[in-house]
Amino acid sequence: MCRPEEELSLKDRALAVSAEGIVIVDARMRDMPLIYVNEGFERLTGYPAAEVMGKNCRFLQGPDTDPVSLQRLRSALRENRECTVLLLNNRKDGSTFWNRLSITPIRDSAGQVTHFIGVQSDVTAEQNALQALEKSNQQLEEANRGLREDLEAAALVQQSFLPSAHPATPGVTWAWMFRPCAGVAGDMFGAFPLDGQRVAAYILDVSGHGVASALLSVTLSRMLIPDPGSYQAGEAGAGAQSGNQSPAQVLETLNRRFPLDPRTTQYFTMVYGILEPETRSFHYASAGHWGPVHVPKRGEAAILEPGGLPIGLFPGSAYSDQVLQMSPGDRLYLYTDGFIEAEDAQDRAFGLQRLIHSLASARHLSLDQSVSALTREVELWRGTSEFEDDLSILSFEITVS
Repeated sequence: MCRPEEELSLKDRALAVSAEGIVIVDARMRDMPLIYVNEGFERLTGYPAAEVMGKNCRFLQGPDTDPVSLQRLRSALRENRECTVLLLNNRKDGSTFWNRLSITPIRDSAGQVTHFIGVQSDVTAEQNALQALEKSNQQLEEANRGLREDLEAAALVQQSFLPSAHPATPGVTWAWMFRPCAGVAGDMFGAFPLDGQRVAAYILDVSGHGVASALLSVTLSRMLIPDPGSYQAGEAGAGAQSGNQSPAQVLETLNRRFPLDPRTTQYFTMVYGILEPETRSFHYASAGHWGPVHVPKRGEAAILEPGGLPIGLFPGSAYSDQVLQMSPGDRLYLYTDGFIEAEDAQDRAFGLQRLIHSLASARHLSLDQSVSALTREVELWRGTSEFEDDLSILSFEITVS
């Protein structure tokens, strides 16, 4: 068992060799001068003990020392309480270091503060790492901001290829809805005049999401409608060689032009059709896409035969033309699978039957209102969760007798 004098000597040696800088100031004397510094203080600051005894520790401060932290330290000394602050201090050679300083008051038997002990820790490496992380985070935020701005610009470009006005088609009304899940979408649709009274209509869905899918969807739209404003002006567009190709031939042409690229593995599904208002017939072909939903004025709503393989998967894929004979009051809806695959909180898909039922139940509403009603129903089904796929729908109604 150590004698008191041995225990005191041990404590002195422990303080002296501590890796931390340890100082003691006399709180009873004016300006609280240093009365003790250990070897850790000398190593940390570069000041020998003999040079600093009797001085106030403020000689470690520099022009970049935070005045707010200094004020906190002074308040703690004035109020005789513990305090920990982070200070940028200066060594004797002029270099700086981050000093985490903890001060604790020492009281006598009467409870009066006689001294303060300060423990100084060099946390320069830690602070440098934090500053580097903060700088990296700022750079990342700037990069993200730039990416968001680019995506917003890309979304505007993509939306410019969507119909902004209904094709001037006597005896036919049109309605559509477009909602990308990530700013830009792999979905695209359009309706534009070909020659005479005929109108081409299509909807497509590129595999995947984001910029790559959006680029391909815009490319396809540009190819089908070289002049996006043509359907607004009522002029014959140049898409699909001005209507010289059948819908099946259009899909076969696209399949040759856009073979599967192993680097991107992108393909797309599509329905392309030509409406002849005079005969009320819709000639269409499908490439792996969900069949359009036909809602007659009277009778049961039904899904048309889909047929065909997605475009780009297999060279030489053949597609077949189908014909839907429509009557006044009949409606046709072309849509993407974002509606069908939307899941609720129990991971149940909205499904094709709910989509058909929703459109059939909205027969008493206008065409625009039926599209809005379906969208609201899917939103309620999805709940508060973000959609994981794009939602697009293009529809038309025969209105003449």
